Amino acid sequence: RFYTDSKKVSVAVKRIVSLERIAPETIEHGNKTIKDFKGHILFKNLSFRYTKKKEVLHDINLEIKPGECVALVGESGVGKTTLAELILGYWKPTKGNIYLDGVDVSELSLKWLREKIAFVPQEVSLFNDTLINNIRYANPSATFDDVVKAAKAANAHDFIMSLPKGYNTLVGERGVKLSVGQKQRISLTMAFLKNPKILILDEPTSAQDVKSERAIQEGIKRLISGRTTIIIAHRFSTIRNADKIVVLEKGRIVEVGSHDELMKKKGKYYGFYTLQRGLD
Repeated sequence: RFYTDSKKVSVAVKRIVSLERIAPETIEHGNKTIKDFKGHILFKNLSFRYTKKKEVLHDINLEIKPGECVALVGESGVGKTTLAELILGYWKPTKGNIYLDGVDVSELSLKWLREKIAFVPQEVSLFNDTLINNIRYANPSATFDDVVKAAKAANAHDFIMSLPKGYNTLVGERGVKLSVGQKQRISLTMAFLKNPKILILDEPTSAQDVKSERAIQEGIKRLISGRTTIIIAHRFSTIRNADKIVVLEKGRIVEVGSHDELMKKKGKYYGFYTLQRGLD
């Protein structure tokens, strides 16, 4: 069930909010940058397999316009996370291409990509350091005021200030001293501080108290606004508001459309949605 299952990803992926900790330096990249980057994404005839295993993604053709919010839905293991990792430069396509504003991702500077793309993981793991040092990893040049502004946007400032040493509180290895909901809000804070053109969000599914849940969802809504966004979606509340919903099955795109359009088709998405409502 795509709305409850979460595809486990590598520790490296979990530890980041930007491309900084995800793309292996061994993958070759060019040195191009894009002036006045708009955040347009195009997948063209894209297929991918891990080593000699069967294809995880097959013949993906998809356009995401600047500022558009696209939700990827489907059962666990259908390729949603892999598709996101390919944009980040974590893997190279077996076939086909990914273009950002018309430039192949492989031709772009890795440093530039890291500045323009942010990834908000479902499971957040932090360094054994202070909160402010963890948050500043997303933007080392940020001032304290910048960090506070980002934290307020992510609905994290109030809980941070309630901690013994505020922003200078040590979080423990992997952030063990914080709750799941608090770590998720720190991850959103890092994304606000990064201020990316492209946002990739692996939507949190962890059960939260009502107050924490509302705070996280409000932060996500503000973060998405005006950015090219790809959501690895688990919640129908988010999916319904997406500009475009992409349904994946066995590594292929089987449906694309808005919530209303796909409900009228009574296909795969309709089945997922009605099943979820029956369980609620």
